[in-house]
Amino acid sequence: MRQRDSVVGSAPVSRDLAHLSDEAVVALVARSDETALGELYDRYGRVAYGLCVRMLRDRSLAEDAVQEGFLAVWRSAPRFLPERAKASTWILALVHRRAVDIVRREQRRRTDSLELAPEPVEGAADESVWLRLERERVQKALAQLPDPQREALELAYYGGFTQSELAERLGQPVGTIKSRMFTGLARLRELLGEAEEMAWSR
Repeated sequence: MRQRDSVVGSAPVSRDLAHLSDEAVVALVARSDETALGELYDRYGRVAYGLCVRMLRDRSLAEDAVQEGFLAVWRSAPRFLPERAKASTWILALVHRRAVDIVRREQRRRTDSLELAPEPVEGAADESVWLRLERERVQKALAQLPDPQREALELAYYGGFTQSELAERLGQPVGTIKSRMFTGLARLRELLGEAEEMAWSR
């Protein structure tokens, strides 16, 4: 989630946003305010998760859908028009759209798995090499992220810390930690996508 410091930047000074309307908070997100994104997550993350669990019937997939939905909020906030819809409706629509995408993706995956023939035993060695290369690719992409985002992601995914534990360990509000992870994952996906395109273009 970086090298786009102008978009993500360092975490802003913590401030109370509870008195602001949803639309005002979305306007702050449009100005790349990570704390504002965390505020929206605090307001609608639980509702969004409940929606996705009902649709996907899988807690892990529901978490993915919520995460991708709030990444979409981060990216789309500059285009939000309050005269067209309430911010809450807009946010949940983005999350719903991601959940629908995941439903379709899982359906395709199950269909493909039925059509694929069993892998030969010799393929295990190739898979091991592929996994090692993937790990190296992810580590190179992580190294390009701003320090706060990289630190949060590494502690969460490699250290097993929860967001609350990270907030306590790093001395930051939970909303800031959530925002760092959202924006960091977004940038990480972009970097991995760029690396894949370069590999195919060689």
